[in-house]
Amino acid sequence: MTVNEKLSEKVKTYFSDMAIYKNPQQNSFFSAKSIPSFLRDWMIMRFADEDGRVDLEEVSEFIRNYLPGPNDWEKLKGMMIKEGQRVRFLAKVRVEIDVKTGEGLFSLPGLGFPSRKYEAIVSSHVLRKYKDELLGENEAWGVIECEYGQMNGKEGAIYMTDFRPFRPYKVDVGFFQEVRKEFTLEEWIDVLLQAIDYNPAGFLNEKQKLTLLSRLLPFVEKRLNMIELAPKGTGKSYIMSQISKYGWLVSGGSISRAKLFYDMQRRTPGLVARYDFVVLDEVQTISFPDVSEIAGALKGYLESGECRIGSERVTGSAGLVLMGNIAEERMDENKNMFVELPELFKEGALLDRFHGFIKGWDVPRMRENMKAEGWALNVEYFSEIMHALREELIYPGLVDALLDVPRSADHRDTTAIKRICSGFLKLLFPHVRKVEDINKEEFEKYCLAPAKEMRRIIKRQLHLLEPSEYLDTVPDIKVLT
Repeated sequence: MTVNEKLSEKVKTYFSDMAIYKNPQQNSFFSAKSIPSFLRDWMIMRFADEDGRVDLEEVSEFIRNYLPGPNDWEKLKGMMIKEGQRVRFLAKVRVEIDVKTGEGLFSLPGLGFPSRKYEAIVSSHVLRKYKDELLGENEAWGVIECEYGQMNGKEGAIYMTDFRPFRPYKVDVGFFQEVRKEFTLEEWIDVLLQAIDYNPAGFLNEKQKLTLLSRLLPFVEKRLNMIELAPKGTGKSYIMSQISKYGWLVSGGSISRAKLFYDMQRRTPGLVARYDFVVLDEVQTISFPDVSEIAGALKGYLESGECRIGSERVTGSAGLVLMGNIAEERMDENKNMFVELPELFKEGALLDRFHGFIKGWDVPRMRENMKAEGWALNVEYFSEIMHALREELIYPGLVDALLDVPRSADHRDTTAIKRICSGFLKLLFPHVRKVEDINKEEFEKYCLAPAKEMRRIIKRQLHLLEPSEYLDTVPDIKVLT
C-alpha cells in the first residue's frame, strides 16, 4: 500500500461519513456540467455506494430534474404559467425586503431571473419560517418550490411557496479539531490538499504544498487582505470560486462602489457585507467607474472593516484578495511587480492595507497527476469547517500569547503578521487549545516565518513604489521562549 493509499484509508476511518472517494474521471463529469465542487461532493455523498462508486446515470437524472441551468428557465416558466404547475429545484437564491411594499423579493443569480422588479416574490409564510437563512448575509442554496400567481389584483409574478435550506450536515468543529490529533503534520498537509481536490503526490516539495494552501487563509481568517500574482494555469480561480459558497469571485470587467460596498439606490449591502472573502481576479483587467469614490471606501474598509457610503455605515468581515497573472521576467520581489495593476492599487496608502503577498509562481501548473484520487474530506464539509473556524476566537488569542512584538513595531505590520499567523494556525494546527499544546518550533516554521515573509514582500513593493515613505523591513517579531 502506497503512502497516499494509507492516508486515504486513514481519512476514511477517522472522518467516516464526511469522507468521499474522489475520482478525476468522475469529477470531469461534474465539471462539464458547471457544477461547483461543494455541490459535486454533496451529490457524490448522496449517490455513492459503500465503496465510493457513483452511478453517473442516476446523477444525470437528478441533475436534469433538480438542477436547472439558464437554458432551462423558460421551460420552467412555461410549466408554471401555461400549465399551472408548481416546480421544485435546487438553486442559489438571494432575498431582499422591498421597503415600499414590505414584501420579500427573490432572485436566482444562476438562472438570470428576474429581469425586472416584482417578478419574483417570496410568500410571507416562507419568509417568516426561513428568515434567518433567506435574509442572511449571503445568498442561500436550497430546494425551492415556485408557482405562478396573481394575488391581490396585482400583475402576475413567480411566487416562492416553499424553501428547504441546502444544509447537508451539521458541522461539529470540536470533532474536526479532535480528529486532527490523529494525523502527523505531514499527513495533515496532505489531508488539506486532498480536501480541495489536489493529489499531494503531484507536488515536488512542501514549499509548493504550503504556497497552495496559503490561498485558503482568507477562508478561515476574517478581514485578511491578500495579493497573489501567478502564472496562468496554477488554479487560482478554481480554488477561490469552486471550493466555498461563502466567497465571491469577480473576474475582469468593471466593479462599482455600489456592488462592492453599498447600493444607495437599492439600499442593499454590497459583496463585502455578504461574503467571507471577495476576489478580484484578473485584476489587471478590472476597471472602476469612479476611482476616487471607490478608493476612499476601500481605504476605510481595508483598515477597519467599515466605511461610510452616504449616511450608511457599511461593515463586513470579508477579506479582499487581488489575483492576477504575472510574466516570468517580473517574478522578482526586488522589481516592481505591481506595474500592471490598475492605478487604484499603485498608491502606497492603499497597498499598505494588504496584509500579505502569495508568490503564485511557487505553485506548479495544474497537471493530470495533481488531481485527487482516493478517500478524502468532501469539499462541502471542509468549506463549512473553514467558515466556522472564522468565528473561533481562541486562535488569535494564542498568537498574541506566543509572540514577542517589539514596542517600536509598526501597527499595520504587526496586525498583518498576527492575522496571517492565526490563519495558518487554524489550517495546520486546529487542535491546539492552549499555548502548551503548541510545538513552538513548528509554530515558528509554519506560521510565523511565512507570515513575516508574506508581509515583507508587501513592504518591499511599497518601498519600490515610495522609497522615502516606506522601509522594506518588517518588525523582528519572535516566538516567546
